[in-house]
Amino acid sequence: MSVLSDPDVDRFRHPAFFYDSLRAYVDCLVPSIIDALDRGHCVLVAVPGPNLAALRTALGPSENAVTLIDMTQAGRNPGGILAGVLSRFVEASVPQPVLMIGEPVWDGRSALEYPACVQYEALINLAFTGRDVTVLCPYDAGALTDERLDDARTTHPVLWRYGEPEADSSHFAPDDAWRRYNEPLHAAADAVGCTVRTVAELHRARTFAARYGRWFGCDDEKLIDLRLIVTELATEALVHNAGPCRLAFWSADGYLACEARDHARLDDPLDGANAGTGAPGGLMVVNAVADLVRCHSGIDGTTIHAYLRVAEAG
Repeated sequence: MSVLSDPDVDRFRHPAFFYDSLRAYVDCLVPSIIDALDRGHCVLVAVPGPNLAALRTALGPSENAVTLIDMTQAGRNPGGILAGVLSRFVEASVPQPVLMIGEPVWDGRSALEYPACVQYEALINLAFTGRDVTVLCPYDAGALTDERLDDARTTHPVLWRYGEPEADSSHFAPDDAWRRYNEPLHAAADAVGCTVRTVAELHRARTFAARYGRWFGCDDEKLIDLRLIVTELATEALVHNAGPCRLAFWSADGYLACEARDHARLDDPLDGANAGTGAPGGLMVVNAVADLVRCHSGIDGTTIHAYLRVAEAG
């Protein structure tokens, strides 16, 4: 069977595909890819390396018509997948319809990364509404925990298993899923910090961040990223009159973390997650350069944690 809808019905689709073997993975996904190509769709496949290699082999010459991406690299930061991978591909494919196979959750995703994965899956349902776009998300039912499979049922309106027809998900509630993982964030006890109250204080904050980053092992490229993160997060707070931006920095588990805390409410959950049509800035830039971004918005304001990997976690 093909994952695409009836060709006479243009609508957004976001099914989850539960598989329990690499053979089932290939046998289900390759026919859908070939069908999409035959129908004139642009096709993107963004999945972990071993699965990508299996699909590449099975596709044969057809692989040349498909954009193939290793999700463990392009999707290292789940918050950057929507703007940096999916939305970019959709906009580049206009006016053709699009099939995208994206596997953001795999065995090995850390507990730190996982909440951002669920929120990303929830936001897909907002980002492409009304577009002729299918985003198919494979989940390894043999390796992932029941909790993670339950979350997939909550963020996907349609479920698909090998050898079975598609079925509507009775647990579909993406807004609830996003809110459930909108978890309070806290800096480490040994974090050091500074406060940015005016644009004139940005230079001091960047210098402070760079000094701390170099002390904890950031190379020159990472220091450039760290300065950019500080600039974007602090500027966003000042531009939106969210009061002073309080910055904190610490090192843990192979990451250098930067926290930005202000009094703004993040009213649009797609802020920083969807490429849109405007010039990139703020959270979108942070998502593009950081190795992981976590956000929490509540009645008292917004907290953002941006992580840069400086060493292998061990």
